[in-house]
Amino acid sequence: GVLHEDLRLLLDTALPPKRKKVVLGVGDAKMGAAVQEELGVQCQTGGVVAELMRGIRLHFPALVRGLTAQSAAKAQLGLGHSYSRAKVKFNVHRVDNMIIQSISLLDQLDKDINTFSMRVREWYGYHFPELIKIVPENSMYCQVAKFIGNRRELSEESLEGLEEIVMDSAKAQAILEASRSSMGMDISPLDLINIESFSRRVISLSEYRRGLQEYLRSKMSQVAPSLSALIGEVVGARLISHAGSLTNLAKYPASTVQILGAEKALFRALKTRGNTPKYGLIFHSTFIGRAAAKNKGRISRYLANKCTIASRIDCFSEVPTSVFGDKLREQVEERLAFYETGEPPRKNLEVMKEAVVEANEVVAEVKRKQEKKEKKKKKREKRRLEALAAAAEEAENSVMETEENDVGAKKKKKKKKQEAEGDEPEPEPEENGLEEEEEDEQQPLPKKKRKLTVEPEQEEEEKKKKKKKKKKAVAQDLEED
Repeated sequence: GVLHEDLRLLLDTALPPKRKKVVLGVGDAKMGAAVQEELGVQCQTGGVVAELMRGIRLHFPALVRGLTAQSAAKAQLGLGHSYSRAKVKFNVHRVDNMIIQSISLLDQLDKDINTFSMRVREWYGYHFPELIKIVPENSMYCQVAKFIGNRRELSEESLEGLEEIVMDSAKAQAILEASRSSMGMDISPLDLINIESFSRRVISLSEYRRGLQEYLRSKMSQVAPSLSALIGEVVGARLISHAGSLTNLAKYPASTVQILGAEKALFRALKTRGNTPKYGLIFHSTFIGRAAAKNKGRISRYLANKCTIASRIDCFSEVPTSVFGDKLREQVEERLAFYETGEPPRKNLEVMKEAVVEANEVVAEVKRKQEKKEKKKKKREKRRLEALAAAAEEAENSVMETEENDVGAKKKKKKKKQEAEGDEPEPEPEENGLEEEEEDEQQPLPKKKRKLTVEPEQEEEEKKKKKKKKKKAVAQDLEED
């Protein structure tokens, strides 16, 4: 709604002084509304104006001197780059792209692990078919198959290892008894090696999936803590992924969030004039599963409303906190209890006031911690700079000492050479001759010169006296302290 200063200046210079009857043609409706609001100039934005703007844009290099098609293409490319950079958030800790990629990879891993585990079951089932009923879990079945190998080699000594994998002594004993009376066929060592290597791959994939889930939880706690506290990390990540970004999810109304993920069913119901779906991705939440069949639609509508509030708080808050998510979750719990027992829940205004107070405390604590970290960082940087300066000074001093030593060594060498050649050193000029003494007696010296002519022995005695006085003064000060 605020007109840019450059555009305002351009319009002020381009338009005539009397603007009352001037009509501008503007390609963008928003820009036209802004111009009309700021400058009071009537703007037309539809019909012929759009065609004129398209023609001007197409023939712009021919209309402007010095502008070539190549430079116009470069300008368009630069504008596209700047727009893309503006769309990306610069806070690396709050990037929702990583959540979208990780939840997509998590879903793909679930499908792949399920397919590979079924393959291991079929492959190893020829040799030990009874194991499928005893160990139904996929990852545990792959671990047991890798551990057992050939069922004929399974003995009482292997019970401890089986108990560690299965986490149940009764199951381990059942596996041992089933291996002794199994109906499976014998298998060659080469086939067993292939089955074990494939089982190892499936186990590593399962471990990677667990690590990826932990990574997703940590990212959701940084990017959308309120949404993850309300509906869970996985369901919240699926909502963000389906919407495209956290900002898009925050822009959606509650009715859209409620059926997000059930678009096919919605359009099919609209086409056949049937019942529209009551829930989409939020069906995976525990709240809808806990609600009675007659209350599932109502609780899904209420939950979608709270999810919209949580996503907007996460998107537009400066310091992300999970306080609002916890309070919203409590509200959904109270609404569930209201459907079952009839106990009236708290009002939304009261809950939000409590949440605001707690959130302010949490934000203040977070800011305090950040300030402490910054102070520590500055101190560390200061110490590092001081250490570097001290090291540089030491290096300079060592260089100076080496240079002085070199100069002294050169002088000694010169003296030795002179002594070897037989040259006598030049006599130094004698001080205080007879004529000088006579002149000194005749003319009285000024005070400054008198001070200079004091004998060196007297100067040393005065210095010693001053040092003794200083030492006495320091000792007295120490005694007083």
